[in-house]
Amino acid sequence: MTEKPQGGKPGDDSAADEAVIKAAEEAAAAGAAESGSGSDELSTAKRELAERTGDLQRLQAEYQNYRKRVERDRLTVREIAVSNILESLIPVLDDIGRAREHGEVTGGFKSVAESLETVVAKLGLQQFGKEGEPFDPTMHEALMHSYSSDVTEDTCVQILQPGYRIGERIIRPAMVAVAEPQPGTQTTAAPDGEAKSGDTDKSDGGSDS
Repeated sequence: MTEKPQGGKPGDDSAADEAVIKAAEEAAAAGAAESGSGSDELSTAKRELAERTGDLQRLQAEYQNYRKRVERDRLTVREIAVSNILESLIPVLDDIGRAREHGEVTGGFKSVAESLETVVAKLGLQQFGKEGEPFDPTMHEALMHSYSSDVTEDTCVQILQPGYRIGERIIRPAMVAVAEPQPGTQTTAAPDGEAKSGDTDKSDGGSDS
């Protein structure tokens, strides 16, 4: 008798082929799933990186603004402190100025006075107020008033006490005596000239006749 080949019933080869195909399909599906998962992870990583980068940029901007604010506040506090010190020294500078006018700034006191004036100047204190300059109510305080035919506008004709400022900020206005143009001086100047010219013409005419 002929023995039947081991392996089962007819048609077993087709079942094996189906099993192989099914296994291949499952492997392909698994590979596709793994590929899709990797793509999702990459997208997630990129999104998180962008978010962290944005957070870092915002933190850096906030830190820079904080540093600028702290530096600005520090300068403001320093300016206020220096201004308070210089303002308290103004009466001393007034005494030095009066002593200099009376010729009393001599010897060692002269050196001390000049050193003090140099230091306050380096710290930004500026003295202002000169005779002959136009009167400016934002810088000058008029303590005396008069009229004069020698001026064409309100003019500081005497500095009673100098003013002081730091930068553009006025610490103390200059105390001055102000002279205004003499009323009618400018309006009568032209007619007087014409009158003099007319008198000359009449005089010339009289001599011709």
